[in-house]
Amino acid sequence: MSSDETPNVPTPRNSREAVREKAQQVHAQQSRARLMRRIIIGAVAVVAVGAIGTAVTLAVSAQVSKPQLTPTGMEADGVTVNDIAAIAASDESLTTPAPEATESGDKATPTPEPTTSQKVDIHIYVDYLSPDAGEFERANARQLASWITEGAVSVTYHPVALLTASSNGTKYSLRSAAAAACVATHSPAQFYAFNHDLLDDQPEVGSDGLSDADLANLAGAVGVDNAKAVRSCIQDEDFVTWAKDATTRALEGPLAGSDDLALQAAPMIVANGEAYVGALDDPAEFSQFVLTVASDAFYESETPAPTETPTSTATPTP
Repeated sequence: MSSDETPNVPTPRNSREAVREKAQQVHAQQSRARLMRRIIIGAVAVVAVGAIGTAVTLAVSAQVSKPQLTPTGMEADGVTVNDIAAIAASDESLTTPAPEATESGDKATPTPEPTTSQKVDIHIYVDYLSPDAGEFERANARQLASWITEGAVSVTYHPVALLTASSNGTKYSLRSAAAAACVATHSPAQFYAFNHDLLDDQPEVGSDGLSDADLANLAGAVGVDNAKAVRSCIQDEDFVTWAKDATTRALEGPLAGSDDLALQAAPMIVANGEAYVGALDDPAEFSQFVLTVASDAFYESETPAPTETPTSTATPTP
């Protein structure tokens, strides 16, 4: 007796084709997944490269577009001081000194002032981190202030940066020179006071020095005009590039007021083209140097130029 209930079992051939078709479907899915991953990774890479390129472009553009600022109110990279009223008011020690009594009871002879028909032209190159520059300022500030007040000398300060690498990477020497240029530009009447305070109370070599904010606060303490502009100039380091270039120019020479001198150290003091090589902490020795220079200038200006003596022509006898 036959039966129609035989189970519908697939043949081996049909089974192989089903497995092959399934494998092809899986392979296609895997291929599409790999392709999508590659597209996504490529897109991310393009975006990343584009972002880096944009950042670099913006950074370079910012550097290129930032103007190289130059301070105003300066000549030959220096600030000529004609009025010490501001600093004398803030520091009584800088007023003209009265003669002090000696041990015998006699009054000491006051330091003589240069006396010529022309002012002695003094240029002082200072690094605000240099201990020697501070020593010279503390020893000679009083008599310099007196000479300026009397109109006997013209004093020009030149901020330079020779000790930039001596402040734990903060470049204090360079930043303080730039800060002095900010004060000279935006508040020239207070430059002398700011310059004196920077030299009178210096940070130690090898320390961090003052921050830009501290320098701006010091400028405010001496009563600068337009304090907002001065603070912005100092904290934005507007004149750092100028300070670096001014130092290079001084090192290459010739220094202002001289024919062949170049910056050797800070401070370097040049009077009427002659470099001072005496003791930095001895105001009497420095005064004698200035008097000698003034005397030389006086005699040079008073010496008449030689003139030719006319010779008489003999009248021939007839």
